[in-house]
Amino acid sequence: MTTTAPIRRPPGATGRAGYLAGAIVNGMLLLAVNVWPGWQELPFLTAQTSQVLGLVNLSLSVGLLTNLAYLARHPGPVRAIGDLVTLIVGGLSLIRIWQVFPFDFGDAAFDWALVVRIVLLVAIIGTGIGIVAQLVSRLRGSKR
Repeated sequence: MTTTAPIRRPPGATGRAGYLAGAIVNGMLLLAVNVWPGWQELPFLTAQTSQVLGLVNLSLSVGLLTNLAYLARHPGPVRAIGDLVTLIVGGLSLIRIWQVFPFDFGDAAFDWALVVRIVLLVAIIGTGIGIVAQLVSRLRGSKR
C-alpha cells in the first residue's frame, strides 16, 4: 500500500484572514489586560494575578507576533517554529496560572474554582499533546 503526503498549498485569503484575526484578537487582549479596562477590573481575579501576568503577556505577544509573521511571509518553515514556540509559551503560562490560581469566586453557589481547574487541566494536556505532535511532525518532515 502506497501513501502520499498531503499537498501543502499556500494560504489564500481565508488563511490570511485567520492570521489577521488572530493578531487582532491577541492585540486586543493585550490592551484589555494591561491598559483598559485592565485585569484589576475583573472581580474574580486576585492580586496574585500579577504573578502570572508576565507569562500571560508573553503568550499573547508571541501569538500576536507569529500571526503577523505568517501574514508577512508564507508560513511554511516559519509556521512550524512559530506554532511550536506559541504552544510552549502558552503551556508555560497555563502551568503558572494553575500553580498560582489567581481566582476568587467568593461564596458562589456553584463551584467555579473546580470548573476553572478542570478547564486549565484540559488546556495543559491539550497543549502538551500539541507540542508532542509538532515535534513529531518536525522530525518526520526532516527525514524526507
